[in-house]
Amino acid sequence: MSAHRHLFEVPDDVVYLNASFLAPPLRAVREAGASGLERRAAPWAIGPSDFFEDGERLRTLFGQLVGAPPDCVSFAPSVSYGIGVAAANTPLGPGRDVVLLAEQFPSNVYPWRARASQCGARVRTVARPADGDWTPAVLDAIDAGVGAVAISHCHWTDGSLVDLVAVGSRCRQVGARLVIDATQSLGANPLDLAAIRPDFLVAAAYKWLMGPYGLAYVYAAPEHHGGVPLEYNWITRERSEVFAELVDYRDDFAPGARRFDFGQRSNPVLLPMAIAALEQLLAWSVAEVAAYLSARTAQIEDAVRTHGAVAAPAHLRSPNILGLRFTDGLPPGLPERLRAAQIYVSVRGDAVRVAPHLHTTDADIARFAEALGVR
Repeated sequence: MSAHRHLFEVPDDVVYLNASFLAPPLRAVREAGASGLERRAAPWAIGPSDFFEDGERLRTLFGQLVGAPPDCVSFAPSVSYGIGVAAANTPLGPGRDVVLLAEQFPSNVYPWRARASQCGARVRTVARPADGDWTPAVLDAIDAGVGAVAISHCHWTDGSLVDLVAVGSRCRQVGARLVIDATQSLGANPLDLAAIRPDFLVAAAYKWLMGPYGLAYVYAAPEHHGGVPLEYNWITRERSEVFAELVDYRDDFAPGARRFDFGQRSNPVLLPMAIAALEQLLAWSVAEVAAYLSARTAQIEDAVRTHGAVAAPAHLRSPNILGLRFTDGLPPGLPERLRAAQIYVSVRGDAVRVAPHLHTTDADIARFAEALGVR
């Protein structure tokens, strides 16, 4: 796969290596949002079916992406909401603790801290391993006293990987639930849902899925489709598409994981944007995206090595994120110097997080490496 910069709205003088912060804007996604705004400006042309058709189309696309039926997909306004759904439907209590990673993203921490506090469970935090290999440390933390393991596919600060297949197997051995925040990997690193067998998986739309802010996807395994939603809105009920019958209140939910959908899911701007993004991603295929990004992160690592920057070995990191650490610490003024040169990365923890995408070119990498060496 070659670079597709023409599909992105990234100016030629900008080096955007920050896809882990916000997805670089796809032209097709912006155009879909503009069309959605125009559509919303004519409410007389919007009918009951418009509240459902885009949602079901998006549910199908996300199911194709992760290899799950649409019935297993629901929508949330944020990752924390989706994790809240998972936490509310996970049995915890004394002797049934939850395992988290050190310094993992707060949206996959605060819901579990609250849930554990409510039911007398403990939060067990796996310390960052000295060798950068999270998997053995996570596996060691999972025993018969664990009720849930809530982790990410890769660490958000530096892209360091967790073997989710091995973790899923260990969870099933001890009867623990597996909840995955896939925000920093889904769409850029292949994920075998059938092999991992998570109970819940959540991902924000606005990062590697290249969609809008204010939307997240939730996968719920079939055995949890009878669970408790976080809110009780009208659109998740059976026959909610028949507006004349909304006064006939119903206790039955729509099938599958739809009961977990948030209210106002039928956003006429966000959903078309998300559809355009997933259609493009599926047209490329996640495997091809991962191969391209793996080559780019390896190229970046090679280009910056002479400047004292080191990264985790390739087999221990996600292909889309390069966490650079410096033996003498972060060079003074580095983020400011890069921004002044219109080069954009993130600093997370003690790592400079570099995240290219399919718009990234050889010239971008050369500019980044050159700026890194300037003192």
